[in-house]
This record gives sequence, structure tokens and C-alpha cells, in this order.
Amino acid sequence: MTTDTDRIQEQILISAPVERVWSILTEGQFLGSWFGNGEPARVDLRPSGLIFFDHGVHGSLPARIEKVDRPRQLSYRWSQGDAGTEPTDGNATLVEFTLDPVAEGTVLRVVESGFNSLSDLSAETVYARRAANLQNWPGKLDFLRLRVEQFVG
Repeated sequence: MTTDTDRIQEQILISAPVERVWSILTEGQFLGSWFGNGEPARVDLRPSGLIFFDHGVHGSLPARIEKVDRPRQLSYRWSQGDAGTEPTDGNATLVEFTLDPVAEGTVLRVVESGFNSLSDLSAETVYARRAANLQNWPGKLDFLRLRVEQFVG
């Protein structure tokens, strides 16, 4: 078995329409509840806009939006460096969300890529960040699914 060290890929089926999943994925009050410390995220939802995730003791984590194709695709670059560090080509991975409607609801796919291009970080830091993200994405997506399926709005 070969391991792709450059990317992480996950997907989950959510029993809700694409529009509801999009809201939980992109609106600050919801985004902070499933991907952060519970505080609303600050979101400027446009290409080149910024998202600031509150990660409590880890500080604020900025991400720069690359693509917004409502309600099907969202991508952003987020720094794998220290908290508060703006994303750059040498310190950030690309996170791409794709939402596909199916009879049962929505299939949400996430691909995080670019670990092999993190030239501003040590090999040990890159390894640790990828390992942590690989471990954390399934739980984050499960939590997102629960938030979406419990949301009434």
C-alpha cells in the first residue's frame, strides 16, 4: 500500500440538502461551531477574502479563500505554521470542499493538498501537521454532519 504524503482525502454523506450543508460550511456562526473553538469565525466569503478560525489556546488561524462556487465548491489556503501566520505558498495547504447532491442528501468531499510544498516549514513540522490533520478531518466532518442534520432553519 502506498501513502500519498501530499494530500488528505475524506468524504461523508450528510442527510440534508446542499444549501443547508453550504450554510454550515461557510457562515461564521456555524463554521466556528464545527471547525474551531466554538466562537464565530470571521468570514469574507469571496476569492482573496479571509477566514479567521478561533482555536482557543492555539490562537486565531487565518485562511485565504481561493474559490467560491455557491453552493458546490469552496477552497481556501490555510497556514500550517504558527497561529496568526498568514498563508503563503511556502507555509499553506489548499483545502477544497465539494458538495454533490444525491438522493439521500449531500456527499461532502474534502481534499487537503500541498504538504510536499511546505518549503517554509521543517520536515518534522510538516510531518506533524499532516499527521494531525489526517487524524482530525474525520472527526471534524462527523461534527459538521451532526450540526447540519440538527440544524433547523
